Amino acid sequence: MSFPPSKKTLAAAALALTAALATACSGSGGGGAGAGGPAAAGKVTIRWSTWGSAEDVALYKAFNDDFMKRHPNIVLKMETVPKYEDYHPKLLTQLTSKTAPDVFFVGDDNIGKFVASGVLTPLNDRLAGPTSKSRPEDFFEGVYGGAKKDGKIYGVPNDTNPEVLWYGKKALQEAGITEDPAELNAAGKWTMAKYLEMNAKLKAAGKAGSIFWNWYGSTYSVIGGFGGKVWDGGRFVATTDPKSREALSTLAKGYADKTFLSADVLPASNGANTQFLRGKAGFYAGGRWMIEVVKKGGDQANYDIVPFPSETGAPMPGAVAASYLALNKDSRTPDEAFTFLTEFVSKEGQLLRLKSGGAVPSIKGAEQVVLEGGYPAHAQTLLDVRDTGFANYPEEVAVPGLTKDINDELMKVWTGKVGFDEGMTKLQALVDGKIG
Repeated sequence: MSFPPSKKTLAAAALALTAALATACSGSGGGGAGAGGPAAAGKVTIRWSTWGSAEDVALYKAFNDDFMKRHPNIVLKMETVPKYEDYHPKLLTQLTSKTAPDVFFVGDDNIGKFVASGVLTPLNDRLAGPTSKSRPEDFFEGVYGGAKKDGKIYGVPNDTNPEVLWYGKKALQEAGITEDPAELNAAGKWTMAKYLEMNAKLKAAGKAGSIFWNWYGSTYSVIGGFGGKVWDGGRFVATTDPKSREALSTLAKGYADKTFLSADVLPASNGANTQFLRGKAGFYAGGRWMIEVVKKGGDQANYDIVPFPSETGAPMPGAVAASYLALNKDSRTPDEAFTFLTEFVSKEGQLLRLKSGGAVPSIKGAEQVVLEGGYPAHAQTLLDVRDTGFANYPEEVAVPGLTKDINDELMKVWTGKVGFDEGMTKLQALVDGKIG
């Protein structure tokens, strides 16, 4: 499941559950990739790894159990790592030592380094082949992000989380805002100017306008809303493109006067969820995972969603958090490993895995997961953003650690530790140094 970086942490409770699941699913396998000699007579063990919440792990177990019933010759061994920040370094170490799983998740901010290192199997032929349950064209082009290079597919998006703006109707009304953002969007009048006007009214009413997590999903969506660019012809232009720089300056000023709040630095006792649910902020940027947050707020009808506004009010491509399922190039059982991979990301697999989760399917044809239940009222917005949106830029994710470094430099500006102009100069120098 895809979340902003600060959300990518397993609860301690998940560890015990994961260990139990891994034992239940592992058979007698061990060793390196595809160590899959037989787990029992005539059986092959497929190891696969991921991160996720306790709820995710439970849903994965349901898929594992269903898969093994349909494929009695395959035993699945699920392996998880407690923290997202530790997951990829460990996986790279396993790949170097030839002890990595056959199939594994890769985050959208890390996929580039795995593609560049040559450890992943190109999947085009297998995805287009007779055993595939998930064709290359079944996924939206923009969501491939850095998992696709020179026409070759190295990872398949297993699910997504489009970045949208959740808003509290009561908080807006208390600030004297009579227009509904979703209705403005439907009328083609949801502009960045209108959004900033609402934020100013919320601030004047003693509330925060918007809460953002410090990650590319929110930052790049605001840049897009000003009509700016982040990357252009392989060059990082967010600090030099006039509209992009205006967007970043607007964010910096908003953080300085508390029109905007950074969820990353709010105290645990009065964090982003708490402030939003108490009506202390009008907007909160997030994905489908926010449904669980607003359920705790009591009055679910009070909340709805709208895409990030554009410069003109016309729809624009939005940011989509994604993670990918990839096949180890050194797997000794690639046929069975691909069978697991293609079924995991297939329509049927995603319907099973995401029916009670907080993510949006990455594959066409599974939209009912999002629309069933009719919540939020404009749930279709999540699909609209997914269909035309983009995962993190291939140029950015191709450089190990670059996305994190960009976020860290921006956080210095957001928190006032570095002045805006100085921060932009340092950010540009950082990126140029990394890619040069």
